Amino acid sequence: MSDIDPENRIAFQGVPGAYGHLSCSTVYPQMEAMACDTFADALAMVRDGEAALAMIPIENSLGGRVADIHHLLPDSGLYIIGEHFQPVKHQLLGVPGAVLSDIKEVHSHEQALSQCRGLTRDLGIEPMIHADTAGSAKMIAELGDKSKASIASSLAGEIYGLTVLRDRVEDRIGNTTRFIIMSRQRQDPDPKDGSCMMSFVFQVRSQPAALYKALGGFATNGINVTKLESYITDASFEAAQFYIDIEGHPDEARVSRAIEELQFFSAKLKILGVYPANPYRRQYGA
Repeated sequence: MSDIDPENRIAFQGVPGAYGHLSCSTVYPQMEAMACDTFADALAMVRDGEAALAMIPIENSLGGRVADIHHLLPDSGLYIIGEHFQPVKHQLLGVPGAVLSDIKEVHSHEQALSQCRGLTRDLGIEPMIHADTAGSAKMIAELGDKSKASIASSLAGEIYGLTVLRDRVEDRIGNTTRFIIMSRQRQDPDPKDGSCMMSFVFQVRSQPAALYKALGGFATNGINVTKLESYITDASFEAAQFYIDIEGHPDEARVSRAIEELQFFSAKLKILGVYPANPYRRQYGA
């Protein structure tokens, strides 16, 4: 680890060149991005004071929610202070001197390969699953084999000295990953400064129509729920916890009323963060 001040570090999961790394460089170019093996490791770096922030993917427009994140957030001891929407722009990367006709195999994360089926079909190349996109680029650079290529970010290509054989190889333009930015301190913005988001988890009481009643306050108070997901928290499969994102700030009367009603029907509620709504939401209706 470098001698950079921990308060000028931001952690991400993956190897250098991953989309998490690209997101860190885009939002916090002045900070040193630190690669971590797992999401839990990235969160622990912040919790233990080895980094100021963590950039964590929570959902993808094509692939849905990112596994494990909802289980990790409530017990991380951290708070969401911001969000970032990162366009996923896949590149077909090969070793210097390689051309498209040389490629027989393409390596990448399973999700990236599924997002680029048209490429593998059109070129007649065999997809090979790798743990992550940037890791596959690193492997291709180390192998130096012109018959093997990687699907990864442009940053991965730059870091590992690979050549872009074809740009934007995803089947569907508009693939985007939403990242949340985690900090040790809760940093609620002033609601007067612009639109806000609020994220929290809750469990409903075990009684008929509890979820319907718990969410009723958001409808009656005109609050937009942008995300609601459930997941099981114990082996009995009876305790369902819900993750929810809403538009609004807890200092707003209407939000306060909705939260109060939610708490009446909830066994547990924990706020994960209040943060500015990213401008991407207004532009694309996210």
